[in-house]
Amino acid sequence: MLSPSVPCNALFPLAVLIPLEDVKAEWERTSGPYHMLRIAEHYGLYRDLFDEAMFVPRVLLRVEYDSDEEYVVPVYYGNLVTPTEAFNPPRVTYEAEEGSLWTLLFTNLDGHLCDPNGEYVQWLVTNIPGNKIESGKEICHYFPPFPARGTGYHRYVFLLFKQTQPIDFTDDTRPTPCHSLKMRTFRTFDFYKKHQSDMTPAGLAFFQCQWDDSVTHVFHQLLNMKEPAFDFVRPPVYHPPQKKFPHLQPLRYLDRYRDSDEPTYGIY
Repeated sequence: MLSPSVPCNALFPLAVLIPLEDVKAEWERTSGPYHMLRIAEHYGLYRDLFDEAMFVPRVLLRVEYDSDEEYVVPVYYGNLVTPTEAFNPPRVTYEAEEGSLWTLLFTNLDGHLCDPNGEYVQWLVTNIPGNKIESGKEICHYFPPFPARGTGYHRYVFLLFKQTQPIDFTDDTRPTPCHSLKMRTFRTFDFYKKHQSDMTPAGLAFFQCQWDDSVTHVFHQLLNMKEPAFDFVRPPVYHPPQKKFPHLQPLRYLDRYRDSDEPTYGIY
């Protein structure tokens, strides 16, 4: 029996409640940006966006696609999002000071059908007052992801730039609607180089995406073009020239050169 003079909490300490939301917020503010930098570097984002130049994403960029009335599909740092889930524009939020100006860019690094170094701009909103995306100037309307069949996973990147002053983006404006791949051809490096004196990259989020059935609809109905498909063409099996007297070869040597298409060599 326990002595009445010994308090119970001396033997059984009370549980310590840790505010996980506060811990998460502290991590996002301190260590999180450097963690994001390492992930972006691992996926080659800085190499393909800024020609190896890097920045620490200090501004936390939250991107969420509405899946239905109850569920959302978040964008983190390389998670998988299907083209169907990303068909409509997402909700984008971030913390911004009163009176600040921002530019939001959404681009596909891997989808250009002709230029391996080219991109397709999916969405571009400029001169955003604070964090009110809807009040910014949309110079290229949102276009759903369309990774071509057989091309694997594509990297779709959201970039947030902080502006030092209002910027004239007349030369970067696309018509509405813009359903031309030629007009959506883009390079983040060239875009930033043109305006680097007036804006700085501050936030980053990206997801990976591969073909699904909705991409066929995008090519046929929006782009009004035949859908490209890329298939792997397997080369024929190589066999060296047949020897008339195959010295020290196994008994199944002649199976390589059978007239039949039956694959017998190498299965027994």
